[in-house]
Amino acid sequence: MRYLVLCSLIFLQSIHGQRSYPKDSFGTPLEVPIILAGSFGELRSNHFHAGLDIKTEQREGLKVMAIGDGYVSRIKVQHYGYGKALYITHPNGYTSVYAHLQKMAPRIQEFLKEKQYKNQSYEVDLYLKPSELRIEKGELIAFSGNTGSSGGPHLHFEIRDLAQKPINPLYFGYKVEDSEPPRILDLYAYPKGAQTIVNGANHKVPLQLSRNEDGSFTAEKIYASGPIGFGVRAYDRQDLAYNKNGAYSVSMEVNGSPWFSYEFETFSFGESRYINTLIDYAHYDQTGQRIQKCFLEPYNKLSIYKANTNNGIIDVAEDKTYKVVLQVADFHGNRSEITIPVEGRQQQLTRKEEVPKTPYYVIASRDNLYQLENASIFFQKETFYHDFYAKLEAADGVVTVADPSVAVKSPYTLTMEGTGIPEGQKDQYFIAHMDNRGRVYYENTYRKGNTYSSRTRSLGDFKLVRDSIAPKVRAGNFRKGQMLSNFRYLRLYISDDLSGINTYEARIDGQWVLMEYEYKNGSLTFDFDDLEFEGSKHDLEVKVTDNVGNSTTFNTSFYRN
Repeated sequence: MRYLVLCSLIFLQSIHGQRSYPKDSFGTPLEVPIILAGSFGELRSNHFHAGLDIKTEQREGLKVMAIGDGYVSRIKVQHYGYGKALYITHPNGYTSVYAHLQKMAPRIQEFLKEKQYKNQSYEVDLYLKPSELRIEKGELIAFSGNTGSSGGPHLHFEIRDLAQKPINPLYFGYKVEDSEPPRILDLYAYPKGAQTIVNGANHKVPLQLSRNEDGSFTAEKIYASGPIGFGVRAYDRQDLAYNKNGAYSVSMEVNGSPWFSYEFETFSFGESRYINTLIDYAHYDQTGQRIQKCFLEPYNKLSIYKANTNNGIIDVAEDKTYKVVLQVADFHGNRSEITIPVEGRQQQLTRKEEVPKTPYYVIASRDNLYQLENASIFFQKETFYHDFYAKLEAADGVVTVADPSVAVKSPYTLTMEGTGIPEGQKDQYFIAHMDNRGRVYYENTYRKGNTYSSRTRSLGDFKLVRDSIAPKVRAGNFRKGQMLSNFRYLRLYISDDLSGINTYEARIDGQWVLMEYEYKNGSLTFDFDDLEFEGSKHDLEVKVTDNVGNSTTFNTSFYRN
């Protein structure tokens, strides 16, 4: 029995690292069971998911409680991102984060609205002193919602350390029913040497998988000579949810020896964008599928790796055999396994893939400036993760900048000359990014004379586009001259067909009022509890401006006793 307990402890330490986290200090953030819509470290667009997405029964308004004593250290409200978010700092040094909230609890909401009216802005980022809003464990702090870049009602929940690095909340004792192992979808082999051939190919090769009686997989045999690596596509699923979540860890052994592994215990926000070096980004751009590489690219700076022999690369020697075992696991130790037989053998190249070459070779470690017809492109040092041949063209007013299958690390500068644009129309033009259907999207644009510039991470086709149409504003839940005494909210809808909404401002009887903007449905909402009204007739003015300066002023009146 003592031996079994010791083995269990060693296994748990190998799964969950060596750090110690308090398991009984924090309470639950919701009164409903924790069922996950998203896991910690889950692969997202250009970032890792920094917390748990907890389901809220497909509705808003569930009570959100503080998981421990502390104080509100930050309140951030934004149209996108986390939407309405609350940060609580606890005496043990950790900070809990609650995001996509519908609204705060009454005393916190009162504090927030006072600051919003003072700043005359819906979007605020407030840092509080420890004495301003003290919080007790289990206290109601907010109600769950769907604000910001949320795809549906849920609570985004994080725990961060003193350095504001997010930590997997499951380390703190939160229970999620999970008896299912992750599901492996695909396996790929990657030649990593200039002369390496894998099963007749010099490029990524999909490998067929056969399921064994015990549920594990065996991959088709690989013949290769030289350095190779592997990539896997997988997801995890908990017992009470059908959605696909990210796996906790990936590990690989070669001939019985630990070779390569990583797990999602913690990471820093500063490194999160290096997710594009963990996944096969070109494959993701082309298919929307994320292959997780089981080897390190030289430009990968992630800190999630535990075991690392030869950067995960296997140098296959001729006439030698290798048994590679790849495992994908969840936090609770459920795992799926693939055995990959490898044999060193010289082969003929039967499936060749050429790297297209252009006159423009971008070196990622230095500045790169290119001048095209009526356009210039400046890739600052470390705009990209790696060197590559870029497609750069300018013709018929369209500028092509590289290929979207190349991952961009930092913004670059695109400059286009607006030759021939009439003086009175110059402010109405902007740099637009075009998709493959010809639809255009606004890029943040600066103009100086005839020159238009944008700092962007987008790649592909760009052109100068004119927007001369002002935004639209319409009443939502009321009519002009209507009696609104029994109304709790006043709602309008705003939209812009081209460059997009930039600013909005609302006044009632000449006084600035707070309007909450929900970009997902274009609504502006005013809470009548914000103001005490004098008289019965009231004048409403709403001014909305798009990104090139076109504006619409909407005027109406209503009655309220």
